[in-house]
Amino acid sequence: MNQKRKQGKTTLIILSLICIVLIGISIIGSSVTSPVTGFTGMIITPIQKGMNQLGAFLSGFSSNMTDAAQLREENTQLQNQVDTLKAENSKLVLNKEELNRLQELLELKEQYSDYDAIGAHVISKGSGNWFTTFTIDKGSNDGVKVDCNVMAGAGLCGIVTDVGPNWARVRSITDDDSNVSAMVSTTSDTCIIAGNLQLLDEGTLSLVKLTDDNNHVHVGDKVVTSNISEKYLPGILIGYISELNNDANNLTKSGTLNPAVDFHHLQEVLVIRTLKEYIPSEGAIPESAQASGQDTTTLTAPRAEDAAKAAKDAQEAAEGGEAVAEGGEQEAAEGGEQAAAEDGEQEAAEGGEAVAEGDGQAAPEGGEQ
Repeated sequence: MNQKRKQGKTTLIILSLICIVLIGISIIGSSVTSPVTGFTGMIITPIQKGMNQLGAFLSGFSSNMTDAAQLREENTQLQNQVDTLKAENSKLVLNKEELNRLQELLELKEQYSDYDAIGAHVISKGSGNWFTTFTIDKGSNDGVKVDCNVMAGAGLCGIVTDVGPNWARVRSITDDDSNVSAMVSTTSDTCIIAGNLQLLDEGTLSLVKLTDDNNHVHVGDKVVTSNISEKYLPGILIGYISELNNDANNLTKSGTLNPAVDFHHLQEVLVIRTLKEYIPSEGAIPESAQASGQDTTTLTAPRAEDAAKAAKDAQEAAEGGEAVAEGGEQEAAEGGEQAAAEDGEQEAAEGGEAVAEGDGQAAPEGGEQ
């Protein structure tokens, strides 16, 4: 206890002396304190500077951390906006392309305004890069029927082969089984446009059996469906001649045709609900037979049965006339009236000839019908 008191007294004495010294220094003046102040400043200033720099660094680091978090959040928001804008832009591009295609279909519909037509989307297609066969989203509920003509782009695309309530299957003119009776618009010379698998990669169609006796048909001429086509409406653009050569028989020509439709990228089509009213004429050759070269010529003649029947009726009439003549002669011999017999023979003969002539004329008339 006494020791602690002694230490306390000693500390108090020391502090008192320091205070006295300091008071004395302050009284003495700045001449004595300036070296001490300078020395103290030399030591304290760098420390203060370092502390300030450290404080500024810590403050900037904290601000940078806050700013980085805000920037990351803003970057995420901006990236989402960019993705949204990209999606909207892609949608606008697709809508613009679809609008252009629909505009082309509308112009096509106006060009063939005489026909009742309806638009449709292609919903599936056969294998391969070409739309040789495809399915559309319109069917019998929309008035689509088998043999309805289908157009796209600038001209003829194909024909409906099968129909459901809300779908229809179309065979395009590029299909190997397709044959279209056509004609050159400038000369009206007829030909057949046939699908050809060997020409698909070249993007062309086969042109065969062109009758061009005066050599007026040239490369670049427009080809349309002909009036004598069995299923296709007349005057629909098919394409333009790209190549033309003489056949071996020197009577017809063959070549290739650039179609008016892009069969690589079909998306929308125009279905003509007006069907072709085809009345086959005598000796008419179906389009499928024309392309294959089969001889389907038919000859008309009086029917053999009608001719035989007419001959039989004429023979029976002649026999009846002879019987009447014989009866007249017998009555004249018995009654002594020779004139009656002659008259009876003449009337019977004339009646037989008239019946024979009438039946004979009816026979050929029945055969023509």
